[in-house]
Amino acid sequence: MTITNCQVSGYDEGTLLDGTYKRSENAHYHLHPTGRIKFGTESNGGFKNITISNCVFDYCRGLALETVDGALLEDVTISNITMRDVVNDPIFLRLGSRMRGPAGTPVGALRRVLISNVMVYNADPSYGCTISGLPGHDIEDICLSNIHIYYREGPVSRPVASPVPENENKYPEPGMFGTNPACGLFIRHAKGIQLADIQFHTLPSDDRPVLLLDDVKGVYLQHLTTDTASSHPKIVLKAVGRFETVNSLGIPDQQVKEISDKQF
Repeated sequence: MTITNCQVSGYDEGTLLDGTYKRSENAHYHLHPTGRIKFGTESNGGFKNITISNCVFDYCRGLALETVDGALLEDVTISNITMRDVVNDPIFLRLGSRMRGPAGTPVGALRRVLISNVMVYNADPSYGCTISGLPGHDIEDICLSNIHIYYREGPVSRPVASPVPENENKYPEPGMFGTNPACGLFIRHAKGIQLADIQFHTLPSDDRPVLLLDDVKGVYLQHLTTDTASSHPKIVLKAVGRFETVNSLGIPDQQVKEISDKQF
């Protein structure tokens, strides 16, 4: 399957085509707009061997790759994407266990996904990006590269110390864990993560870390940058194994076998 040269929007129906680009006033902000490229939610059959390229997102939701009903989601490449005025996570990867399907189906897998060359402007600062698996069921082999995200001004309500619920069987959707605990990227229950040439342009007042890793094994981090002047820690690591960083956020280049709890 290929998805290429598409325009994705949450404008009122028909107004992308006629060029008027109307935005309805809707008090239920989380319900509108709804345009995006999304795998799932129904996911018994799975998603395999897919490429997405050269697509424009405008006033809509971001990429959502989700498997929560036991399916495999694997071998996906996504490249050359621009987003403007996205209203939730620009990138959201979720492996869950809602398990709405045949009885006895085991938890699925989400693995081997490459996402590169993504430009996001005017994103909602409450969200960030999310890669979240389940305890004992890791998301595997994910590579994010050459990604730039600019957040717009706006309130952020989550205290840094707030616990993040697992919500194993909850409907998968950005915001399912509350306000994102990281202003850039939150990764939990994952292994084989490569992050290269990623920039987060965050709010000066945002005291959340740019990157929060929780129960992640095998992390390679190269050239992660941010323009925030916050004095708060920019990277938080909890139960992280095989962590390597090069030229990132003023952190000394290092290779660490095991980190139980550390902040930079």
